[in-house]
Amino acid sequence: MTNPLLTRSRLPYELPPFAELTAAHYAPAFDRGMAEQLAEVAAIAADPAPPSFENTVVALERSGALLRRVEAVFGNHAATGSTEEIQRLDAEYRPRLAAHRDAVLLDRRLFARLDALHRERHQLGLDDASLRLLERVHTDFVRAGARLDDAGQRRLRGLNEELAVLSATFERNLLADTAAATVLFDTADELRGLAPDAVAAAALSAESLGHPGRYAIRLKLFTNQSELAQLDDPAARERLFTASVSRGRESNRQIVPRIARLRAQRAALLGYPSHAAYVVAEMTAGTIEAVGSLLARLIPPAVANARREEATLTEAAGRPLEPWDWSYWTERVRGARYTVDAAALRPYLELERVLADGVFLAAEQLYGVRLTERHDLPGYHPDVRVFEVTEANGAPLGLFLADFYARPGKRGGAWMDQLVPQSGLLDQRPVVVNNLNIARPPHGEPTLLTLDEVRTLFHEFGHALHGLFSDVRYPYFSGTRVPRDVVEYPSQVNEVWMLRPEVLSRYARHHLTGEPLPGHLVAALEESRRFGEGFATVEYLAAAALDWAWHTLGAGDDPGDPEAFEAAALEAAGVALPLIPPRYRSTYFAHVFGGDYSAGYYAYIWSEVLDADTVEWFTGRPGPLRETGALFRRELLAKGGSADVMECFRRLTGRSPRIEPLLARRGLS
Repeated sequence: MTNPLLTRSRLPYELPPFAELTAAHYAPAFDRGMAEQLAEVAAIAADPAPPSFENTVVALERSGALLRRVEAVFGNHAATGSTEEIQRLDAEYRPRLAAHRDAVLLDRRLFARLDALHRERHQLGLDDASLRLLERVHTDFVRAGARLDDAGQRRLRGLNEELAVLSATFERNLLADTAAATVLFDTADELRGLAPDAVAAAALSAESLGHPGRYAIRLKLFTNQSELAQLDDPAARERLFTASVSRGRESNRQIVPRIARLRAQRAALLGYPSHAAYVVAEMTAGTIEAVGSLLARLIPPAVANARREEATLTEAAGRPLEPWDWSYWTERVRGARYTVDAAALRPYLELERVLADGVFLAAEQLYGVRLTERHDLPGYHPDVRVFEVTEANGAPLGLFLADFYARPGKRGGAWMDQLVPQSGLLDQRPVVVNNLNIARPPHGEPTLLTLDEVRTLFHEFGHALHGLFSDVRYPYFSGTRVPRDVVEYPSQVNEVWMLRPEVLSRYARHHLTGEPLPGHLVAALEESRRFGEGFATVEYLAAAALDWAWHTLGAGDDPGDPEAFEAAALEAAGVALPLIPPRYRSTYFAHVFGGDYSAGYYAYIWSEVLDADTVEWFTGRPGPLRETGALFRRELLAKGGSADVMECFRRLTGRSPRIEPLLARRGLS
């Protein structure tokens, strides 16, 4: 059998040859990839020549090319088209990959070479990026346990392997629970309030699940499902909300505290008081006190804002609210107060137009890049579209893959991945993918979006631009490989262009008549922007507080029952509002128990401090917008992780970031 993963792809930009791939290719490719890298590492460690930057650090950067390629393609497959076979492979190889990483990072001979170079780093004559690479790689080895004794390393390997197994199990359970929790309705009347195209999409979804004549709403990853804002039937809203918050309640109930305990034990082994302290030491926040201070500053005004909103909504409803009522009455009040009807907006937000004349147009206006669909290049699923990205002068830049629709086997939420990271050392241009979970309309019907879905498109494309604009030598620093608490910064900046008049006027047009969004609705959108920020901020801060509570536990702490722990954590943080549950509860908090945001969910608000300040700089700077975009691209987006992001920000704006623009944006001034 010829395995297409074993050699570099011959497709443009090394796009993975998806049309040739089957699940049977992964196991042998993983096995060979790990074996190859271990042989490469052994050769580096045993090199008789004295350690140098080239024969040690650069050689390490070049190692593992096959394994990186396999991990990228398999990780994307597991997230976008999981099957029983893929889940079995994930369960088998996730702990094996954790053990493999330990084998590299705990290699004593290799670390001795790195340590010797690190001691003499300022005498090596390295350029800034090379010096930073040496320092970062050395730090990675130390933080991975390279200085532990043999017993400590054995204990660490065991912890890492068990954590890998538990994380894979958490994700597998959540995927199954989310699919099982799909809410079925018997009649269209139960869905009254939803737009006709949304009802048609629910009918199509039910039919695809084997329930013709019924209506299905698939759950998105977060707690408050978007349909709650439109469903007129309180019983339908309650069913949808209850299904959402019940996910993982049984399947992940024991896994969550076990993961938290093991992470705390690993942190203690490495010399840190908690997993949060371990994580934040390498983030721009620097200390747990800095994160705690930010959350403590934001929570009281956010809660006060939410309570004012609650009073307004309760008055409008004429009765006490339930958690599943909040979004619904928010839209009713917003419509009455600001004449903004979310359902009335959707005919003006058609996916193809938003993409071409909104998301892509904004990138062209700001940065000069153009995207052209390549129908000749294969995606990994029929839904996937491939676009070539070029500079204004036609020079090739990379590929952008778009995968927008929900389907069975695809995890919830929205995200960006790098299938091929940009690297001058490896002569690679970027290939990036954006994933969303938009409900598929019936065949031949347009895909009409909510305003939140439009925002998500702009947000995720901001991540894509971060990867596409990467201009670094070393793959370690490519694209979004920056500290976790600033990775959301460029994507959040990109959201601002969705309501810029010169962009909005191009894409917000009625899908049948082509008429632009009426002027009074444009004005009302801007006026209503802050209404609902109390809910949105509290919902987010509650999830951040949960993440923080789980990961500030000490090695000897027993969190006990997760629901009781949650309740106590929210109360202690001051965000225990019965009507505003956390954006994610622990048993379906995939960011931190299945992904790599553990002790890092605060990153969104931390990044938004930079984002809000940068938007003020962007919009207040004199001169053509293209010049400002070029400066932002050159001084920040292109750098990836090769320079300190905070230093890049200061060079860009001429000062340190201020929190005041964020407070004003969220109505917390």
